[in-house]
Amino acid sequence: MDASSVSRAPLDPPLLCDDAESVVATLDRLYRTQIEFLQAGFQAFKASELQGRVRAVYPMARLVIDEDHAPIPAATFGFADQPGVYEGSFTRIDLFRGHLTKQFAHIIENHDRPIEVGLSETPIPLPFAFPDGMNVGDGFDAAAMTRLKRHFDMPALALMDDRIVNGDIRSGPGDPLPLGLFTAPRVDYSLHRLRHYCGTAPEHFQNFVLFTNYQVYVDGFVQRAEALVRDPDSGYTAFVEPGGRILRKDGTAIGVPAQRSPQMPAYHLVREGHQGVTMINIGVGPSNAKTITDHVAVLRPNAWIMLGHCAGLRNTQRLGDYVLAHAYHRDDHVLDDDLPVWVPIPALAEVQQALEKAVADVTGLDALGVKRIMRTGTVASTDNRNWELREQHEPDRALSLSRAIALDMESATVAANGFRFRVPYGTLLCVSDKPLHGELKLPGMADDFYRRQVAQHLDIGFRTMELLRALPPEQLQSRKLRSFNEVPLQ
Repeated sequence: MDASSVSRAPLDPPLLCDDAESVVATLDRLYRTQIEFLQAGFQAFKASELQGRVRAVYPMARLVIDEDHAPIPAATFGFADQPGVYEGSFTRIDLFRGHLTKQFAHIIENHDRPIEVGLSETPIPLPFAFPDGMNVGDGFDAAAMTRLKRHFDMPALALMDDRIVNGDIRSGPGDPLPLGLFTAPRVDYSLHRLRHYCGTAPEHFQNFVLFTNYQVYVDGFVQRAEALVRDPDSGYTAFVEPGGRILRKDGTAIGVPAQRSPQMPAYHLVREGHQGVTMINIGVGPSNAKTITDHVAVLRPNAWIMLGHCAGLRNTQRLGDYVLAHAYHRDDHVLDDDLPVWVPIPALAEVQQALEKAVADVTGLDALGVKRIMRTGTVASTDNRNWELREQHEPDRALSLSRAIALDMESATVAANGFRFRVPYGTLLCVSDKPLHGELKLPGMADDFYRRQVAQHLDIGFRTMELLRALPPEQLQSRKLRSFNEVPLQ
């Protein structure tokens, strides 16, 4: 076989599937066949037995909606807004089996149409055929990489952009419309990035995600998670740390923690059906917030919430008071090209109500008492950690005009990316200083504040996730997150 010849995995004919289980099972079978073919080709390459190119492709699903299509006003997902042919490529069906089964079931029920399942024309890049990482060996160098590119498809950035979620797809007459928010290469890219940034495999991530930027919150989460796993009545089955250490219900542990902390470590309190809680320490700044939410979004979590600290902007606030964001003053800039600042980021009633109820449940206060310790309003997010050092006339004016009650660096990015990716979002912050009023973080004061407030703030985060988990997915997936001409798969 010469270097220009191409060896392909088996090309199964497309199948029409009338039920969601058949759709997902067929996608899974096709995907496994394709990546096993690539893996075998790589082994032949390492043994110097490969002569031509090896190509495998992602499985795909196609939905055809006729001109007699009627809108479905009551649904929040699982339907097409307009007639047309919808196509999407898929990967790692083992990770998304439950989600895809539910989504396809809604589509088939809403439209009374079968789903065609077959193979796409999108090549699977060789590194993405190894979900646990591709081991190339110590002798692999630049020359070996050059040879590898002659034999296999490699990741192509043109196939991994966010044109669909950003609404930048321009389909001509007869062109297929996107079936889902992400292409398979985009999903694979993010799954590999999650492992890199968070230090745990994607399959451990849970559907309810807490973001924080303080290690003290992670320490509290770890302590709480280990206790809950050992509690036979908690419903949680395991606790997973960066590096892959897994604490099981019987108190035994397998694996070892990471020797070095990853950039944004993730910790997973596991529940059946991925219904547990993941906490990620995203570090400081809107760039980190965008990076991690760009990748967590492909897992289609049920909700994500920011738990962090903020500067209180009102003299009537006290250190330790809570701030529930109802709106966001976006001065963080990292999403300006993807989601212009003139786009409003609405509060989602289901998340807001859960957060407010969780504060009441944990503190034991009545409505008036909650009002004394929690303000609702606009949270401003900045990309300048030392914003206090700027000449204050213009910043003060902007904050006053927006009626902002608190300022941080991450919340607006987390919320805006939730809006962009159709992931329900929320923010509950704790006032840790009041720079505009001369109350700065002093070491002794800060230590005492952390001891008093972190445990309660975490309790509220856990309680919020319990309340959200009890909601039907159709209720939590707000129609506020749908664009017009939305993709069928959410």
